[in-house]
Amino acid sequence: MQNYIIALISGLLFGLGLGVSQMMDRDRVLGFLDVMGDWDPALLFVLGGAVVTTVITFRFVLAKKHPLFAEKFYLPLSNAVDSKLIMGASLFGIGWGISGYCPGPGISALILGIWNPVIFLIAFFIGSISYGVISK
Repeated sequence: MQNYIIALISGLLFGLGLGVSQMMDRDRVLGFLDVMGDWDPALLFVLGGAVVTTVITFRFVLAKKHPLFAEKFYLPLSNAVDSKLIMGASLFGIGWGISGYCPGPGISALILGIWNPVIFLIAFFIGSISYGVISK
């Protein structure tokens, strides 16, 4: 039960951060991605804040023997750049560029009461299920 409560609090905090940083505003995100047009650099500060926070805190977090509420850290076992990684990153970028959403902001944007995030999430789930079927 403790893990579910921690996950819920983490998700709510993440969603709040997405709202405050305007990452769930697809027009803001698309403006950031439009580097050849009417570029909006505001989300660069969100990215910079995330990178600085990660660089500083991961040194302290990973110096511990295990996380606060888990038995061990679950870190990637491979650092290989293969075709699956390239294809997945490409599809993610194309989807983000077309829709203005990635999964976290897409879920958070459901509270806005508009259809764009609903359509995005339907496409996201269809794509995820399709990959599961095709990759077997």
